[in-house]
Amino acid sequence: MDAVSKIFLYSEHSPLIFTQAYFWGFFAAVLAGYSAIYKNNGLRHAYLFFVSVFFYYKTAGLFCLFLFASTLVNFFIALAIGGLSNEWTRKALITLSITLNLSVLAYFKYAYFFTDSYNALFHTNNAVFNYLAHWANTAVGTTFDVSKIILPVGLSFYTFQKISYMVDVYRRDLKPLDNFLDFGFFVFFFPQLVAGPIVRATDFLPQLSKPYTLTKEEFGLATFWILNGLIKKMLVSDYISVNFIDRVFENPALYGGAESLLACYGYSLQVYCDFSGYTDIAIGLSLLMGFRLPMNFNQPHKAANVAEFWQRWHISLSSWLRDYLYIPLGGNRHGETRTNINLMVTMLLGGLWHGASWQFIIWGGLNGLALLVYRYWRRAMSSRITPTVVGYIGSIALTFSFISFTRIFFRSETLDVSLQVMSNIATQFHIGALASVAGSYKTVCAVMLFGFVGQWLPSAWKASLRTAFINAPSTAQAAIAVVVVFVIYQAVSSDVQPFIYFQF
Repeated sequence: MDAVSKIFLYSEHSPLIFTQAYFWGFFAAVLAGYSAIYKNNGLRHAYLFFVSVFFYYKTAGLFCLFLFASTLVNFFIALAIGGLSNEWTRKALITLSITLNLSVLAYFKYAYFFTDSYNALFHTNNAVFNYLAHWANTAVGTTFDVSKIILPVGLSFYTFQKISYMVDVYRRDLKPLDNFLDFGFFVFFFPQLVAGPIVRATDFLPQLSKPYTLTKEEFGLATFWILNGLIKKMLVSDYISVNFIDRVFENPALYGGAESLLACYGYSLQVYCDFSGYTDIAIGLSLLMGFRLPMNFNQPHKAANVAEFWQRWHISLSSWLRDYLYIPLGGNRHGETRTNINLMVTMLLGGLWHGASWQFIIWGGLNGLALLVYRYWRRAMSSRITPTVVGYIGSIALTFSFISFTRIFFRSETLDVSLQVMSNIATQFHIGALASVAGSYKTVCAVMLFGFVGQWLPSAWKASLRTAFINAPSTAQAAIAVVVVFVIYQAVSSDVQPFIYFQF
C-alpha cells in the first residue's frame, strides 16, 4: 500500500485511534482547516461532519455507510415525531425508531451470544449467517464473508446516543433538528464517537448555535486533559496490560495466588486508566474545537460504597440507564419489590450492554446484588454508625476490592478462566509471596503504584496541579508536552493497544 493509500484508505490492521502518531497528524490537519471556517457555524458543522465521517471510515471501514444510513433514518423519524400531534402515531414512530436501533445492536453484537445460548439450551447446531452481507453480495456484487458478523466500532455508544435523542424529541424535551448536517455532526462527532462519553442531545445541541470560543485558560485545560489521557492510557494502562495482566488472564493456571490477586487489582487500574484516558483525550480535543463534553469519571475508586461507585464511574452510561431504562421501568415509585426488580434488570442489561456473554451478565448481576445489599444495609445501619476516618478508608478499600473481584468476570474470556483466577487466590495465596512477585515485576509494580497514587491523591492536590499547568506560560506548557510525549513513546514496548471499550 503506497503512502497516499495509507492516508486515505481504511486498513483493518491500522484503525485510526488517539494513540497513533497518524491521528495527531490528522487532527493537526483538521485544526488547520477549522481555523479558516470556525466563525461560520453552518460551515464548521458541515466541515466537522465530513471530517468525522472520514475518521469513522478510517476506524471502521465501510461501516461508516451503515452508520450514515441509520443516522438518516433517525433524522427523518425524529422530524415526523416532532411535527405530529396524534399521540398514537407518535408512539408508533418512537417504537419503530427504538426497535430499529436496538435490532441493529442485537444483530451485530448479540447474534453469536443468542445463537450459542439457543444451541446450548436446545442441543442444536445452528450457525450464524450474515444476512446483511448476503443481501449486499446479491444486490451489488460485493464479496463480504457471510459466515461471520463483525461488530462495528462504537456501535453501543452511538446507538444509545441516537435513542436518547429520539426519546427526548418524543417527550418534547427537545425540538428535532431540521438540518441533516447538524444532526449528522451530533452523531458522528469524532472525539467521542467510538468510546463515549454518551453525549445527550439536550447538552450538546444548544452548543451548535453558539459562536466558537476558546480562552487561553481553556486551551491550557484542553492540553492538560489530552496529556493526562495519554499518560493514563499509554504509560500506565498499556504497560501493565502487556507486561503482566494479559499474561495472567490468558494463562491463569501458570500463576499463583499472589500474581492472580495483583492482576485483579491491576486490571481495575488498567481499565480505569484506559477508559478515562480516552475520555480525557476526547474532552480535550472537543474543547479545542469549542465544544464541551460532559465529565465521564469522577475518581470512582475513591467511592466508599457501590452506589457511590456507579455515580462516579462511566457517568454518561449510568445516567443514561437511570433516565432511559430504570425510571421508565418505574424506578422506585411502585413499592419495594418492584424497585428491587427494576434495579436488577437495569444492572443486568447494563452488563449485557458491555458485552455479549454470560461473563458480563454475571458481572452486572453481582453489581446489582451489591446495590440491593447496600440499600438495606444503609437503611438498617445509618443511625447506628458514627463515621470515622478509619471506617471511611476501610469502606473505600472494601468497595474497591469488591469492584476488582467482579471485574474478574469482566476481563476473563471464559467462565473457566474466571474460576481458575478465583481458585488461585482462594487456595494458593500466601502473603509472603507478594514480595517475591514485586521483585520479579519491579517496573510493573512501580507503574501500578504510580497509577494508584494518582487515583487516590487528594482532589485539591490534583486541582492545584491542573491550575498550575493552565496558568503556566505557553513555553512551559509546550516544554511539558514535549517531555510527556517523549517519555510516553519511550515507554511503549509493543504495538499500539486498542482502547478496551472499542469492543463495546
